[in-house]
Amino acid sequence: MDEADLLEELRPAAFAIAYRMLGSVSEAEDVVQEALLRLHRALDGGERIESPRAYLSTITTRLAIDQLRSARARRERYVGEWLPEPLVASADEDPARHAEMADSLSLAFLVLLERLSPEQRAAFLLRDVFDEPYDRIATIVGTSEQNARQLATRARRRVAQGRPRFEASREQRERLANRFFEATQNGDLEALEQMLAADVVLHGDGGGKAPAIARPLHGRARVARTLAAWARAATRIGGMKLRQVEVNGQPGALTLDPEGNLINVMALDVADGQIQGVRSVVNPDKLRHLGPVADLNALIRGTG
Repeated sequence: MDEADLLEELRPAAFAIAYRMLGSVSEAEDVVQEALLRLHRALDGGERIESPRAYLSTITTRLAIDQLRSARARRERYVGEWLPEPLVASADEDPARHAEMADSLSLAFLVLLERLSPEQRAAFLLRDVFDEPYDRIATIVGTSEQNARQLATRARRRVAQGRPRFEASREQRERLANRFFEATQNGDLEALEQMLAADVVLHGDGGGKAPAIARPLHGRARVARTLAAWARAATRIGGMKLRQVEVNGQPGALTLDPEGNLINVMALDVADGQIQGVRSVVNPDKLRHLGPVADLNALIRGTG
C-alpha cells in the first residue's frame, strides 16, 4: 500500500476521535488534516513508525485537546444553547454497521462530554469508546498511567450521572420517529403529546444567526405546542419538505426549503417507547458541511 492510500485509510479513524473530542465537523476536519500532514512528514523524512494508526491517533488526540481548550472560551460566549454540528448518514451508508458506536456519537452524549476537562474527555473516549490501554492513554495525554486511570474514572462518574438512554430496538425507534415526524408536519398536537415523555426536553441551537428557542423547553405540553407552532410557520412559508435521516446514530430529519436548501437538522432521543429529547440545529454555520443552507430569516420575512 502506498502512502497516499495509507493516509486515506487512516482518515476515518482519526476523524472518529477528533469529532467526538470537539463536537464540530469543521474543527475535526482541520485537526485530522494537520495530523495527517504531520504523519506524512514523518514518513517522508524516514522516521521509523511502528504503527501509523497509533501515531495518527496520538497526534489527533493531542491536537484536539489543544483545540478544545481554545474552543471552550468561544462556547462560553455562544449565543443561546450550544449543540454539536450534526453528522448525517449518507443514503448509501448502512447505519446498522455503526450501531455499536452510535451511542457515543449522539448529540445528547456529545453535549454531556462538554462537562469534562479536555484531558478527562480524551482519557474517557480513548478508554471507553476506542478501548485503548491505559499505558497508551497516559502517553497520549502526557501523564502517568495512574493519573490516566483517575482521569477516565472521574470522567466516567460525571458522564454516568446524565448519560442518555436509547431504545435498544432500531425498529422501534424508526417506527416512533415515523409517527413523530408525520404528526410534526401535520401539527397534530394530540398525537405529539402521546409520543412525548412527560419530562421531554426540546433544545434549539441558532447561535444568534437564525431563529431558535432561547433556552431548553421542558415538559410534554410545552414541547408539543412549540412543535405544532413550528409546523404552522412552515405551512405559511410553503413548499418546505421533511426528509427523514439518521443523525449522529439516532433518528432524525432534515427540513428543506422549496429549493432544497437546508433549514435545520433535528435529532430525537428515544427510550421506553417515547421521545425523551428533541434537538434542532438551525445555526447555518453548523449546517454548511451538509450542503446549501437556506436563509431562514429571509423565509420568515417573506411570510410577513
